[in-house]
Amino acid sequence: MRPAPSYDAAKRIVAEGTEAERIALASRPDAAPEILYFLAADGKLTVRAAVAANAATPAQADSMLAGDGDPRVRAVVGRKLAPRAPVLAGAKDRLQTLAWSTLCELAADAAVMVRAVIAEELQAMPDAPRDLILRLARDAAMEVAAPVIRFSPLLTEDDLLALIAAPPVPETVTAVARRPLLSERLSDAVVARADNGAVAALLANDSASIREKTLDTLIAVAATHQHWQETLVRRAGLPPQATLALAAVVADHLLEPLAARTDLDPTLARVLRARVDLRLDRRAGAALPPELAFEDAGLRGDTLAMLRLLAEHTGVPARAVEHAAQLRSGKALVSLCWKAGFPARCALPAQGVLGRIAPAAVMPLSPGEGWPLTEAEMRWQIELLAEPVEAR
Repeated sequence: MRPAPSYDAAKRIVAEGTEAERIALASRPDAAPEILYFLAADGKLTVRAAVAANAATPAQADSMLAGDGDPRVRAVVGRKLAPRAPVLAGAKDRLQTLAWSTLCELAADAAVMVRAVIAEELQAMPDAPRDLILRLARDAAMEVAAPVIRFSPLLTEDDLLALIAAPPVPETVTAVARRPLLSERLSDAVVARADNGAVAALLANDSASIREKTLDTLIAVAATHQHWQETLVRRAGLPPQATLALAAVVADHLLEPLAARTDLDPTLARVLRARVDLRLDRRAGAALPPELAFEDAGLRGDTLAMLRLLAEHTGVPARAVEHAAQLRSGKALVSLCWKAGFPARCALPAQGVLGRIAPAAVMPLSPGEGWPLTEAEMRWQIELLAEPVEAR
């Protein structure tokens, strides 16, 4: 690099130099602070951007550029200052304090691109200022919040739970669902929001830990969410019972990919193949056993067929079955499946599809695909349903 021009020569460039000369001067690390301050007010965007990018620019000039009329200039200042955030946040020096104030101002800038630049720089920084990370994570613009939510090591499980409980925008929950190595507790919280996009993102996140009961519930509800089905069929580490349950609800074109999974135990593969063959028999017009017909109706979202099958096989009046569905009574719907002689897994589409019960509120099966209620409880529910609707 050529020697820096003298102060007087630099002043002449500021006043009379070409744009290229002013850019060159604004980019010099050995330029005098006063010269850089003058250039920060230059009429050309390119010159001001060069000053903004210069590490030698004084804090006063950076503060002025943080209010520049062009967000591209402000973004350059933010990109320069953000990596220094850990040092600036706790500084006592007057100029460093001013620089920290400038960075905080930019983190709240009206332009999304300015805030996004800062988030990009801080997203994986282990010693970034925590307050600043929390502010960015709560940003309503996903270009700003998503990188921080997904990758910042400073966000605790409680921080993420708070974002799920009171998201600034619905997309905030989706960003949490995409975070690597999500815990079961966080996965449950995402499912409890009953947001289809967030659940889809969670299912696509193979590193997220999802409780088997939660997964069973989602599989049941997936009967009416085909985009969930496609993700589930390809989800790594799918438990055996979940794989079998999935075979009952996925669309026909997804059966073969499910049966072709390479991580299946040989015994499970044979059972799954048999279930797939039964499902495919429907294409040829073969009659299905009642429980498979019920599951198939759930897959198609045919609630009328589900109501009819429950009424036929329980002896409970169709009006009472419909009333239980309208009340979204999980206990009643579970009991109806038991009374019909269906396997316990039918209780999941009965609740999720027929009863339209939210995934987080569905009664999960007990271990080994057992009923979630005792026989005495289910018998009592059936007795209640057998009473005339008007008497209730």
